[in-house]
Amino acid sequence: MKFRIATSALLATALALSAAACGGGGGTAAQPSGDGKSFEFWSFTGINQKESVDKYQKQNPGVQVKLTEVGGSTETAQALTTALAGGKVPDLVLIQGDDLPKFVQQPQNFHDLRQFGADKIKGDYLDWVISQSTTKGGEIIGIPTDVGGMAVAYRTDLFKEAGLPTDREEVGKLWPTWDAFIETGKKYTAATGKAFVDNAATSVFYQAVNQGPMKYYDPSGNVVYSTSPQVKTAFDLAIKTVQAGITAKQSSFSDGWSAGMGKGQYAVISAPAWLLSQMERNAPDTKGKWDIAAIPGGAGNWGGSYLAIPKRAKNPKAAWDYITKTQSPQAQLQHFVDTGSTMPTTPSVYKDPKLTGLKNEFFSGAPTGVIYTNSLTGLKPFLVGPDSAVIGQEFLNAITNVEQGKGDAAKAWDAALANIKTAIGK
Repeated sequence: MKFRIATSALLATALALSAAACGGGGGTAAQPSGDGKSFEFWSFTGINQKESVDKYQKQNPGVQVKLTEVGGSTETAQALTTALAGGKVPDLVLIQGDDLPKFVQQPQNFHDLRQFGADKIKGDYLDWVISQSTTKGGEIIGIPTDVGGMAVAYRTDLFKEAGLPTDREEVGKLWPTWDAFIETGKKYTAATGKAFVDNAATSVFYQAVNQGPMKYYDPSGNVVYSTSPQVKTAFDLAIKTVQAGITAKQSSFSDGWSAGMGKGQYAVISAPAWLLSQMERNAPDTKGKWDIAAIPGGAGNWGGSYLAIPKRAKNPKAAWDYITKTQSPQAQLQHFVDTGSTMPTTPSVYKDPKLTGLKNEFFSGAPTGVIYTNSLTGLKPFLVGPDSAVIGQEFLNAITNVEQGKGDAAKAWDAALANIKTAIGK
């Protein structure tokens, strides 16, 4: 699911302790009853997990789910780390994909879900997705809930004012490559005097870096962030975007970014599937003004999360029942139909008429099921390593510093590498 800016470990620890003590957060207030069916669930904010929990409870009378929305995805992972070290753990936890590898390296802290039957259902999921939650020894510690898929959301009204095409097929043809995307941005800004894209860090770098077969780690698990052509190319494209003067300099998920979405302060945003519902919440008055076109390069994935059961969970069977009933192929398909943004990880439903016929009216009737499925089918998966989240954050920070006028474009790459080495020690 969504990418969140990292916050301090101190804050995460406080959140973990408060969650363990009182179960605060944004879900139901019900307490697990000890009946073997109820459980405690930690999730992160911004994805409306309460809706899924409420639906599950309605379909399973007598079950109580104590939902705690701990914080952002990074905060939730940090809180879980603290809990695993000796605090009270939840029965079920949602872990964002980039945070998962460090937990996979410590499988003793989690139930091997094969004991509940995960080995019988693992074939339901994209092989490269389920493999990320599978240890070298074969233990399965997480079941995937969604994948990102990538596309570009654009304002048809603002494109029309700039003299650009508005039809989604024609718009996609404007940018077969990222260089063409930047050139389109220059034309838009020249015609309107306004910013084209929200920012270069997440809308360019974080998309381009997720489109090739080798990101921060090679297939053997070796760190290659400093030598990977895929990473350097994506970084250079982001800096080129900044230097073109076409960004609104609004960092993703900031207050200004959210407000700018509704005010037309930028015309384009790279929109993985999970971002669509957030765009609807942030800019409700722009319904029908957005459409969705193919991402430059055509394929890629940004995001995805997993449900895991800590080893010391008191109600593991109840947690597993929630997983099986909410993450089956048909359940994931229905959730995507209901939310319009949680892309299934189960390829058996990709040809289902419910998915292929799905149109999102907020985005001018865009066939989101087809668009995001197409972005996944051409993907060359890459290995996500234990420090992928930290590495990615430092690259994003370096690009943002240049965009905000606080960093030197010529020195940004070396600065990022130095900060990464300090952060992970290699």
